[in-house]
Amino acid sequence: MNHDEGGPGLRCLVTGATGYIGGRLVPELLAEGHTVRCLARSPGKLRDHPWAGEAEVVRGDVTDAASVAEAMRGIDVAYYLVHALGSGAAFEETDRRAARIFGEQARAAGVRRIVYLGGLTPVGVPERELSPHLRSRAEVGRILLASGVPTTVLRAAVVIGSGSVSFEMLRYLTERLPVMVTPSWVRTRIQPVAVRDVLRALAGSARMPADVNRAFDIGGPEVLTYRDMMMRYAAVAGLPRRIIVPVPVLTPRLSSHWVGLVTPVPASIARPLTESLRHEVICHEHDIARYVPDPPGHPIGFDEAVRLALKRVRDAQVTTRWSSASVPGAPSDPLPTDPDWAGGSLYTDRRERPVNASREALWRVIEGIGGDNGWYSFPLAWAVRGRLDRLFGGVGLRRGRRDAARLRVGDSLDFWRVEEIEPGHLLRLRAEMRLPGLAWLEMRAETDDEGRTRYRQRALFHPHGLLGHAYWWSVSPFHAVVFGGMARNIARAAARTPVPPARERTSAR
Repeated sequence: MNHDEGGPGLRCLVTGATGYIGGRLVPELLAEGHTVRCLARSPGKLRDHPWAGEAEVVRGDVTDAASVAEAMRGIDVAYYLVHALGSGAAFEETDRRAARIFGEQARAAGVRRIVYLGGLTPVGVPERELSPHLRSRAEVGRILLASGVPTTVLRAAVVIGSGSVSFEMLRYLTERLPVMVTPSWVRTRIQPVAVRDVLRALAGSARMPADVNRAFDIGGPEVLTYRDMMMRYAAVAGLPRRIIVPVPVLTPRLSSHWVGLVTPVPASIARPLTESLRHEVICHEHDIARYVPDPPGHPIGFDEAVRLALKRVRDAQVTTRWSSASVPGAPSDPLPTDPDWAGGSLYTDRRERPVNASREALWRVIEGIGGDNGWYSFPLAWAVRGRLDRLFGGVGLRRGRRDAARLRVGDSLDFWRVEEIEPGHLLRLRAEMRLPGLAWLEMRAETDDEGRTRYRQRALFHPHGLLGHAYWWSVSPFHAVVFGGMARNIARAAARTPVPPARERTSAR
């Protein structure tokens, strides 16, 4: 090797830092002594990450040449970790345009290397026969390799790690279905890779020699079928042996709905994943080791990758999840009543209750809402709303929470996303379910003039068109049950909530 391993830190630009891989790569780069700048459409979503104070965050979008040019200034290595999957029928064109802008601006700024994480493609299969997801990933890699900037393209198949979409899909399918009638793709051979090895390859690629401009396959040490993976998962998780019966009649579309029904992964994301499993995806070289050597114990085997991921899940130490990135097309309008809001119709439901508990106890209930804790009112109504959302292509309620007790800006929370959080005081959620309008839910823990704890709740809905108005008035008769019950039950739960000693509360943060 002739690269400058161990040299001075590099200046790295990371796109996709609000996503699953990007959010984990940033601390890896910082730990290696690099300076990191993150390009994000919504910089506020990175505010509560543990590394937020160590990295620079700038606002921008990879489809906006001006913001990319500004972000590239002074950068040595630029990481391209974004894609437009699920953003609509034109996502391939969006990916194509963004990759061209990224390459052009990197070349203009004198960037020394681009690093891109793409998908492993099957050998010998014409590109036109690949799924749109894999086809677009391959095209983005080619565009970046042709950009005139030395580029490393890392190609991975199924990534196994706590919170990854592939791991969550595998986990829920295996845990919830002891007997499965499955699509034929469960027989397809795959080479899964541990997320730790993906991050190691990404970080190590920053120091590749300038004459390296190529793609590398990255994978774990084993080639398995999806059926093997489910059986092996069950064994590691201590579950009884699963009975799996593959059938040829489940098309990618049908199987994506099957995955969406059983797992937290919505059909819109499950479909490109299942389409990609139609073809064998295994590594045909391990040349990456010439530039990023494998330390002892790496690449990590499948069973160990599952064990590590499960430990993270059980210890509530999942740092990023597949749902960390915003849902494509999610609303980005300012909160109604904010100074820059454009105005228009606005419906509001307000609730307020005294709470026979400390403000801190009330906050613990507010911050713990959703996921396994539920929504404190009419569970059937929430369940029905979640199922309807999934039926119409939404995310439904199954995304749950990243952490059972703590939230941060940008976290997905069932079919909401945390838009703002002021610890001990305010939690604001933005709706990401299918709606004919924009919706928010605010919960506040406050103290009145006489020192008593009060709970204040506000639901806001900004309708789009006549359908939006009709939607609000059709559901408003249920608000007393849903929102009124929520306020009442949150107040009661707070009164029953023990507050830990101050030292324990501090360490929990």
